Amino acid sequence: MLVELYRQYRETLDASVQGAQPVAYNWGNLPNPLNGVWLPYSEMFNEFSREIANSLNTLNDYSLRLRVWNTVIAPMDDKEKLDTVHEFIDPIATIGLNLPYVIRSRFIFAAAHLSHQASRSREGASWRDDFPLDREVYFKAADKFGAPWGAYPAFKRCVENFGNKQYQSVTRDFRNAYNHRFSPRFVIGITQIVTRQVDAEAKTIRYTFGGMPALGLDFVAGLLDEQYRLGTEAFSAFQALVREHEASISKNNIV
Repeated sequence: MLVELYRQYRETLDASVQGAQPVAYNWGNLPNPLNGVWLPYSEMFNEFSREIANSLNTLNDYSLRLRVWNTVIAPMDDKEKLDTVHEFIDPIATIGLNLPYVIRSRFIFAAAHLSHQASRSREGASWRDDFPLDREVYFKAADKFGAPWGAYPAFKRCVENFGNKQYQSVTRDFRNAYNHRFSPRFVIGITQIVTRQVDAEAKTIRYTFGGMPALGLDFVAGLLDEQYRLGTEAFSAFQALVREHEASISKNNIV
């Protein structure tokens, strides 16, 4: 059954077309030859831009895959749906819903590091390598090192719109619930049958009963499509920031 099911899925997937175009690779334009002092920037850019593109394109791909699975499981009974979700759908849907948070953090990490390195082109001998440890790189670091660059504010606005509180709400706080509590299921199933609620003002506690229904695949795919759109806007803003870095480095590339 599983082999035949996967064959049906692959045939449907191969006949499907994703409307959104993938983001680009290999778009950097640092001068060549390049002074060795810019090697950290160059190698960081190569890795960061590639991995961010990989993550965004995976997000785009997963939305299509979930729509295809939604078509495939439509005629199934509940038992067949449960088996299919367990075997094929859960990993794609779980990773897909978490990807916007992953990509958002990668944008912040990349912008902070690259802006810090590129500032050497402006500060010269006064430049100090005072960057925080990688595990401590959040928006605060990106704001500090991105501040001198004109393209940074637009980049920050785009990233703030991506994987934000609104997304957290419509996904029913899936990321935090999945990692720390019990998240909604996909396609079929109920979680959070009992919920403990505290009213701090009234100093009362109550328990509500009911449960959280499963997330439909078409609904999840729609969320991923919107996040991909916002992610491509952030990617374009990231490219603009890098272009500003490149222009400054080119003016100070003594070889």
